[in-house]
Amino acid sequence: MTIDLEDYRACFAKAPPEMFDTLEATFHEAARVMSPAALSDYMEGAKGLCSLGRGYDLVLAWLENMPAVVKECGEDVIRDCLGAAMKLSSMTSGEVIALLFSSLPTAARRLGDPELLRGYLGLIHQLSAKASRGLRPMLAHIDELLSKLTLSGLRRWANFGADAYKRDLAGLTRYFSLESADARKMLQQERRGTLFIDTQRKLNFYLRALWGRDFFLRPTAADYEGFRPYIEHHVMHLPDALDDIAGIPGLELYRAMTAHQAAHMQYTTAPISAEQLSPAQMFFIGLVEDARVEWRAARDFPGLAKLWGRLHALEHQSPLEHPTVEALERFAHLLLDPEALTGNPELDALGAKFHAEIAARAGDNTLSWHLGMELFHVFAARRDVPSLRILNTIRIPYRDDNRFVWEFEEFDWDAHGGEYVPASQRQVRKYVSVMEMAHEVDTELAGDDAQEIWVCNDNFMPYEDAGEATVSFNDMWGKEPISAPFHYHEWDYQVQLFRPDWATVYERRVNRGDPEQIDEILAEHKPVAHRIRQIIDMLSPAGVQRVRGMEDGDEIDLNAAVDAMISIRMGEQPNPRITMRNVIKNRDLAVTVLLDLSESTNDLAGDEETKTVLDLTREAATLVATAINGIGDPFALHGFASDGRHDVHYYKFKDFAQRFDEEARARLAGMKGGLSTRMGTALRHAGAGLLKQPERRKLILLVTDGAPADIDERDPQHLRHDTRKAVEELYAKGVFTYCLTLDPNADAYVKRIFGENNYTIVDHVNRLPEKLPTLFASLTS
Repeated sequence: MTIDLEDYRACFAKAPPEMFDTLEATFHEAARVMSPAALSDYMEGAKGLCSLGRGYDLVLAWLENMPAVVKECGEDVIRDCLGAAMKLSSMTSGEVIALLFSSLPTAARRLGDPELLRGYLGLIHQLSAKASRGLRPMLAHIDELLSKLTLSGLRRWANFGADAYKRDLAGLTRYFSLESADARKMLQQERRGTLFIDTQRKLNFYLRALWGRDFFLRPTAADYEGFRPYIEHHVMHLPDALDDIAGIPGLELYRAMTAHQAAHMQYTTAPISAEQLSPAQMFFIGLVEDARVEWRAARDFPGLAKLWGRLHALEHQSPLEHPTVEALERFAHLLLDPEALTGNPELDALGAKFHAEIAARAGDNTLSWHLGMELFHVFAARRDVPSLRILNTIRIPYRDDNRFVWEFEEFDWDAHGGEYVPASQRQVRKYVSVMEMAHEVDTELAGDDAQEIWVCNDNFMPYEDAGEATVSFNDMWGKEPISAPFHYHEWDYQVQLFRPDWATVYERRVNRGDPEQIDEILAEHKPVAHRIRQIIDMLSPAGVQRVRGMEDGDEIDLNAAVDAMISIRMGEQPNPRITMRNVIKNRDLAVTVLLDLSESTNDLAGDEETKTVLDLTREAATLVATAINGIGDPFALHGFASDGRHDVHYYKFKDFAQRFDEEARARLAGMKGGLSTRMGTALRHAGAGLLKQPERRKLILLVTDGAPADIDERDPQHLRHDTRKAVEELYAKGVFTYCLTLDPNADAYVKRIFGENNYTIVDHVNRLPEKLPTLFASLTS
């Protein structure tokens, strides 16, 4: 693949002569740092920006700055940067976008990671909608800001200014120009001690001097409590900034972290099997494994023991929830230093055993397994083993989360339906031809417990009564496979931190019903359907509209010009607004309608009603889907229920890429209710899919009949706080969440979860079908 500069000369024919001179110089620079495919994206991006009509300064900024960005963060970010510019083009001026491009080399150099750079672009997009007046001064000072703040600190600093001065435009400009006292105070408050990007080269040289090889280091946003560094795909992921701890500078802490992770990578010859181990047992084994690799590293480089020992001997000010954690901290110090006794005879004996055997078994991680299990049994015998959440509060600041040392059994979720099944009982799908199917079928129906399911590539119908059959063998036999697991964190309001990968979502296929049932719903609610058609007429894009009375339009408005000339002849001040512009009016909205399908939806809607809440939910979903489909907005119809944190069911009746056709109506007709309501996890999963949509405005419309609850949570406030946190997370990413609740007692909690004016309580449930389409119209008009 060869990219020729002459192929793009025609695109810049109308540009100033110096434009092509710049293009020629930057093209050769870009060709040195980019692959042919990336160079093509780079040039096509310049071509697209040129066609925006926002001036050539914008294109020059792109051409001059992107090679430096690619050199720092790789060529995968080219399309992300171009996409961010295209999104901003409808929200701000070309000068601001040019400033963004000029800031990207600094951001790429200071952030040092493509994911963090994408987060920076997301922050700029968020601020363009939230505080557009502050973008220009902030981008002018971005070098100073990123030299003192991490990306997370910059986000908090910017959001504070946007919220504090949203009604004071002059104050907003002073804040983002770093001229106000609030701006300087917040900058000092968010400033961190040692930034990763300032120490990265030193750490690389430090590790190379020790082990004579290069290690890959990457910064990671670590602005939440409980973050621990980790190794993934042989890359060390470290916090993007560290504060000094008890007089120990951040650089020393970085050295301790990287040396510990390098010890894992150097001295771990085989992973430890996690099969049939509880999370607590894995924690105890990992504690000994940390000591084993540190002992080997300290034997080769004695100074490392002194470095790690200083961090073990710290006097911590923060209190602990459980005495076992403090005992484990002392035991970890004992494994590093045989003279640091714990005062507990059993633990001291285990420490002595470790130091007696480590010299002979230093290269064998089975020592860690056996000693770790003995350590676990010491506390288990006293019934003193806390939960994993409490164990993870251990105050050894330089150690990682040990995911590198474990090996987990490969598991085929599609084959097992999301549940563990012994190998002898697992269901196998065998794909056969039509003739094999016809000759071997000898039973009327195979149940869900059939060990082998035959699947025909063609739609094979029962041939005995083919004239009446409407269901193929493929549809009636075997279990439907489910998706791979999706893991999401969950907010624990009592300790104010996230539980990482706490809840698991499985996308399950929906049972199909009769699509004629949906047509009957539309016929039953014919007056509402008529009202929906009126809404569609009002909300549908009007195409090209002519906007008159402008000072800087595209063409002269003859009527306004004549009026202005008449005013001049009469000696009056003329109206300067004598131009007009053709503006394309279109909608830029993506919607996910999320339906609560818990067991309570099977209850009757009222004492005198014959319909269940699920029936009314289906009717409302049908009507709102008809409305959105008529308007033309991309939308999805999803539902959820949960059976504990390990199994959140998620159903897609219609996704964004699918049409609202007979197939989608059949899935909607097959909707069923059951299980519980883990709302925060479902919102995060819905938001993850919605954020992939290119539309600028994003809306989740949640329909529920009760508060968040699940079978494994006894505290009724836990899931409510988690749902509130999920709503805040989505809002920070540009996704607006609105709740339509059918619970008449929802006043007690729904306002705290979704915020004021972000919810509606439907007192009369039977009015839900007519309420939802009208509500959608009011939210998106």
